[in-house]
Amino acid sequence: MVKERARILVVGGGYVGMYTALRLQQKLKQELGRGEAEITVVTPDPYMTYQPFLPEAAAGSISPRHVVVPLRRVLPHCRVVVGEVTAVDHAKRSATLTTLATDEEGTGPQQLTYDELVLAPGSVSRTLPIPGLADHAIGFKTVEEAIGLRNHVIEQMDIASSTRDPAIRDAALTFVFVGGGYAGVEALGELEDMARYTTRYYHNVKPEDMKWILVEASDRILPEVGADMGRYTVSELRRRNIDVRLETRLESCADRIAVLSDGARFPTRTVVWTAGVKPHPLLAATDLPLNARGRLKCTPELTIDGVTHAWAAGDAAAVPDVTADEPGKETAPNAQNAVRQAKVLGDNIVRSLRGEPLHPYSHKYVGSVASLGLHQGVAHVYGRKLKGYPAWFMHRAYHLSRVPTFNRKARVLAEWTLSGLFKREIVSLGSLEHPRAEFELAAGGKPSDESSGDPKGSS
Repeated sequence: MVKERARILVVGGGYVGMYTALRLQQKLKQELGRGEAEITVVTPDPYMTYQPFLPEAAAGSISPRHVVVPLRRVLPHCRVVVGEVTAVDHAKRSATLTTLATDEEGTGPQQLTYDELVLAPGSVSRTLPIPGLADHAIGFKTVEEAIGLRNHVIEQMDIASSTRDPAIRDAALTFVFVGGGYAGVEALGELEDMARYTTRYYHNVKPEDMKWILVEASDRILPEVGADMGRYTVSELRRRNIDVRLETRLESCADRIAVLSDGARFPTRTVVWTAGVKPHPLLAATDLPLNARGRLKCTPELTIDGVTHAWAAGDAAAVPDVTADEPGKETAPNAQNAVRQAKVLGDNIVRSLRGEPLHPYSHKYVGSVASLGLHQGVAHVYGRKLKGYPAWFMHRAYHLSRVPTFNRKARVLAEWTLSGLFKREIVSLGSLEHPRAEFELAAGGKPSDESSGDPKGSS
């Protein structure tokens, strides 16, 4: 039994937000039924994105619908509000909330009060003041970006196939990826594999006509899988004629020309930015303690340090790693920790409400897996190093076991099975991004700024 009625506010619907709310929903089932507890989840999107599947969604191996988990379905006993928390005044137990209806209502943001706060807004792309980056680059953190990038790559192949201008053709077939972490390497590996397959349906575009360039500022890629597997990955990518440039930075992409720190210049219509993330801007609009990197200072029990009734985990939280030998080390901000932290976080909130002692978060890192395209991958799990097909199979098996809900597991497995029996889909649906563009033209109007100059609406 909880000691008193509790209003729990969960900010964010990602790994931590969804799994924490799911755990609370299970543990407080009777209290929720009696009205002794209330769980509100505020999230910009009504779904949780399983990000490890974004590269396969971009390559067409998985349907975009099956990469996301609808929150209202998995959290039937929670109140799900699609909106954004823009500020938190924890001293007053109040959060400022804007929703999709805020502008039309004309009454301004709402004030949402709570008793227990879970801050899990996640992270956003860490960008740099590089000329042209905001105008021409695309990120790779959301399912919309993944599908937009797939449409864009195939559309560039259409442009290259139809143009008579060699400069336009060269720029269309040049793809620059910035960042050698999971997102960049897996996105590049899957999309290059997909594009190479797609060339068989073009009479005048061959795999060797395309330039794929990976730019990484450090001296290695995929540090999570270890130095040996990182070197193997570089060799494997170069074997596929992918230009891997280590200790190199993107200095400009203005005028659709990628200028690198080593002096190379590449006319290109595609720049994919995956060079790291930073804490969500919401954290700076709270009265909660932050560390030097802008993340919430947390205890091993996942409470926010020095504050009562406030909790955090995931990318937004600096959680001490109690399993580390060196003092002061924090847990890595990855999905492996986020999912496990959410379980401990949900249990600790219930323990706190019931007056029971809290448990610290403790998890020994088991390893990492990465896909480099169909039947290709690298893995470093429990001290064992795998590459090629075994690593790729382990990558799929691991993430199939981790994707939430049996419904999603079954759908993903079915799609993988069908993709093994039939040929890839190579269709670009760029018009999905601006579906009214064609109707506006037919009705005698002008296309919106977003789609002007691009009737298909892709890029």
